[in-house]
Amino acid sequence: MQPKKLKRYLLRFDDLCPTMNWPMWSEIEAILVAQQICPILAVVPDNHDPVLQVGPPAEGFWEQVRLWQQRGWTIAMHGYQHRYVTQSAGLVARRRKSEFAGLRSEQQEDKLRRGMKIFRQHGIQSQVWIAPGHTFDEATVELLPEVGIRIINDGYFRFPYRDANGMMWVPQQLGGFRPVPSGIWTICHHHNEWTPADLRRFRMDVERHRNQIWSLDEAVKAFRSHHSAWSARLCTSPNLSYYFIHALLKAWRHGYSVLQTGRRFFNTSL
Repeated sequence: MQPKKLKRYLLRFDDLCPTMNWPMWSEIEAILVAQQICPILAVVPDNHDPVLQVGPPAEGFWEQVRLWQQRGWTIAMHGYQHRYVTQSAGLVARRRKSEFAGLRSEQQEDKLRRGMKIFRQHGIQSQVWIAPGHTFDEATVELLPEVGIRIINDGYFRFPYRDANGMMWVPQQLGGFRPVPSGIWTICHHHNEWTPADLRRFRMDVERHRNQIWSLDEAVKAFRSHHSAWSARLCTSPNLSYYFIHALLKAWRHGYSVLQTGRRFFNTSL
């Protein structure tokens, strides 16, 4: 199949840290293991965000992260301390609240190096960047390769691409499963807020779409040589890209519903 005809989902979970919702995560993890899915896990190196202090800190957190890594799951660096300190939206986000965007380069570099140092101290190797709140700027992107980051999972566009400086951009557009056209569609989950009903829905969605779920490694491999000036422009024009993707999904949803109705009509009429 040609890469541009692919339709695949990537599963991403944000805000993993010692004080997250561990009872819910245990249920989610069991589903991922049973279905042999390799998700993207956005791990906060040194969480200082009180919003993410959902429960008591878990002992052996970094042992658990190493276990995820050994399974082949993607560990992404999710900022440094998950503390919003500026009112800047940066490159790809629409809201103005950031841990990185708008800071001087030397301040950003210090945070990036501190976060990566924590990862390395605990035996975690990561080449993937996921910014808290989706907010980072040009300075962040320029600094990421200096700490070993080569992949950014963010932005509203359809297919991964490699930019002129060699950075791989993989889009993140969805908050849940839904009918989609061809593309690589990253679904971002925030399990700290989940209810039992959310877990049941996730289990059913994963079972229904399992054959269309990829790992990040598979997506990067399929598009490693793909360059796209249009995707780059769309990615860094957040208002335009947001409305473009949502209009595309709305149109696709409408067409999908018409198709499904037609199929049901003809199937019941035969």
